[in-house]
Amino acid sequence: MNLWKRLRFYFFNFYPPYFAAGIRYKRISKDFTHFQLSMKLHWWNQNLVGTHFGGSLYSMCDPFYMLILMENLGEEYIVWDKAATIRFVTPGVGKVYADFEISQKEIERIRKEADEKRKLDAFFQTKIYDAKTGKVVAELDKIVYVRRKERIKKKKLHNDRLYKEPNKIDLTEITIQGMHNSKKIGNT
Repeated sequence: MNLWKRLRFYFFNFYPPYFAAGIRYKRISKDFTHFQLSMKLHWWNQNLVGTHFGGSLYSMCDPFYMLILMENLGEEYIVWDKAATIRFVTPGVGKVYADFEISQKEIERIRKEADEKRKLDAFFQTKIYDAKTGKVVAELDKIVYVRRKERIKKKKLHNDRLYKEPNKIDLTEITIQGMHNSKKIGNT
């Protein structure tokens, strides 16, 4: 495993939002397909009723499916978090943890689909557990957008040509639509 990559993820423990919330990496697989994080309950990350603050629970889950895909698909792909839903099942009153994992088989399926189609929305689910009781504290649904970069470049190239070559536009074909009539502009 690349030592620099491992260190980079270790330093996420000191990323201010994670550090302040008490979120810590517990395990990172060698192929970067599995992450396990935990968070202890402290006075600074609890809500008004003394349980885990929902924003901290979500923050613990936020980027990891995106990171797994970015690390495994490589730089030829654009990967963005697109949407998320979190459902709180039971109050988190102690240490909690969550696992984020995408199998190599699923990563290859995503790669193939992104290669064949214009874009792809990948759907993932995980649960946050109470470390002591094993009870589910929250459930998370995540949608991650994946697209090959070269498709973006081709589209940008096409758009650049349209905007850089305005003299090639035939003005006789442009029509202004009014409320009750349409009128052609140019040589008629």
